[in-house]
Amino acid sequence: MSDANRPVTEVAAGVLLDSEGRYLLGQRPEGKPYAGYWEVPGGKIEAGESVFMALKRELQEELGIDIESSEELVVLEHDYPHAYVRLHVSIIRKWNGVPKGCEGQALSWQLLSDALPTVEPLLPAAWPMLEKLRMLIKT
Repeated sequence: MSDANRPVTEVAAGVLLDSEGRYLLGQRPEGKPYAGYWEVPGGKIEAGESVFMALKRELQEELGIDIESSEELVVLEHDYPHAYVRLHVSIIRKWNGVPKGCEGQALSWQLLSDALPTVEPLLPAAWPMLEKLRMLIKT
């Protein structure tokens, strides 16, 4: 299949941003593409789901939290070898519960003020998300 005909996988990604200026990254578990890479939590948007509904479901499954609201940050696309993804990235400032790795993944809170995350490697599509977040928070 040529690149022009690749299906687009719609993905909801949620940047949890706390009152201390930190955001949360999760490490992709074994058995998934890019295992060991760090990413913004989220997952595929299922048929009939809104971005918010997908975020609510995915973050409950992945992190055991219940989000109250979200605000759109950016929509971007990335061409990975295994999939072409359209990422609907939202900022989440309010949630109930304490995030934990419900799927066995490691989690790491990162300071937005740091130039680079303290964990690596980061998924390639995560870089433009973090750049957009930093631009928004500075303004």
